[in-house]
Amino acid sequence: MSQPVDSAVSAVRTYIEQHRAVFLDDLAEWLRIPSVSAQPDHAPDVRRSADWLAAKLKETGFPTAEVWETPGAPAVFAEWPSADPAAPTVLVYGHHDVQPAAREDGWDSEPFEPVVRDNRLHARGAADDKGQVFFHTLGVRAHLAATGRTTPAVHLKLLIEGEEESGSPHFRALVEAQADRLASDAVIVSDTSMWSEDTPTVCTGMRGLAECEIRLHGPDQDIHSGAFGGTVPNPATAVARLVAALHDEHARVAVPGFYDGIVELTDRERELFAELPFDERDWLRTAKSYATHGEAGHTILERVWARPTAEVNGIGGGYQGPGSKTIIPSSAMVKLSFRLVAGQDPDHIEKIVRAWAEEQVPTGIRSEITFLSATRPCLTPLDHPALQSVVRAMSRAFEQPVRFTREGGSGPAADLQDILGAPVLFLGISVPSDGWHAPNEKVELDLLLKGVETTAYLWDDLAEHWSHVP
Repeated sequence: MSQPVDSAVSAVRTYIEQHRAVFLDDLAEWLRIPSVSAQPDHAPDVRRSADWLAAKLKETGFPTAEVWETPGAPAVFAEWPSADPAAPTVLVYGHHDVQPAAREDGWDSEPFEPVVRDNRLHARGAADDKGQVFFHTLGVRAHLAATGRTTPAVHLKLLIEGEEESGSPHFRALVEAQADRLASDAVIVSDTSMWSEDTPTVCTGMRGLAECEIRLHGPDQDIHSGAFGGTVPNPATAVARLVAALHDEHARVAVPGFYDGIVELTDRERELFAELPFDERDWLRTAKSYATHGEAGHTILERVWARPTAEVNGIGGGYQGPGSKTIIPSSAMVKLSFRLVAGQDPDHIEKIVRAWAEEQVPTGIRSEITFLSATRPCLTPLDHPALQSVVRAMSRAFEQPVRFTREGGSGPAADLQDILGAPVLFLGISVPSDGWHAPNEKVELDLLLKGVETTAYLWDDLAEHWSHVP
């Protein structure tokens, strides 16, 4: 027998249904702006997208909505203070730029002309990330309507980036420059996904990332392998040996000090991961792979979400063309990436990888190691009060228990945690079938409106259960 719906839930759902059509029309208008940050020709469109969003946020009710300039694409900042000075401050992060898309890539319709098919909204950015940013606009209005408030129950801020799909090259500097205005007690990231349509989940952490390129130089030019082979060091062989030394026989990273300080999974977290309806065969099909592999003693989900990794992203050296060319190449290279978990510091990883790599290089080979800018990992404990508010709000909207995941990838959310000193919480309603970065990207309309509903409950719950942290 179904449980009766309480009056607050009824009020929120009624408001959402009454405003659904206008909300979707507005979202479609925004999706028509091809805000592709990676393509210079679309720079005016990215700016138009920022201007559109700032104007729409003012129309929503935010007294402050500004376009913030960067050396690249603009971001949008908005703020709506609560009437309660002691209310917690919450910053919502998302991005308004999108991946490139063209009809000839395999789209069934024009990627920047939104189309609804089978209760799914198809368009570039529908899920990643305009749809998930935009549900906050209707969510805060539903929150006000259901509670009778004129201001949100929390001090609400939004920071919507314009370069996430281009690697966020100016994001950290922007957050550092605007740290006072962005100061928050918690950060909500709405640029993530759930396990599935039937299994609502909340992400509790995201791995960090360190990347490097190692170039090895031997002879000053390619030389004859018959005349000199076996007498001088070969940089391609040296690269192969270096890569072979990266892991031990248990698939653990063999760089000394790599695992120093990491936050291990608790027994409870391992139990929660195990509760998810994971199917290894389905996972392998998605991975287009034929066998699993990884660190001994851990499940696939544990390896993806909570264990650090080292991967070879590219390797090369010497002759690559058809047929034979009997040379000792003058140089060789390898590109490595390290996914990091809570407790790992990218600066420490760079230091120990440099030292390890230099030890692998034989005499007579010169090495050159270049690291790119790194991303720190972030993790929110399961018992954090702000996380519990997200879980309660989502459970209320979906009318079922919410489970927990982590993200195996990396993103700019850790910069917000690092600079603002605030916990990062993930609130997303996208599902794996939404096809981020792929042709026919879509968002499930029912889930999109569940995102609206979740935020309508969230602000009251946060204000009630979590006081301001000075």
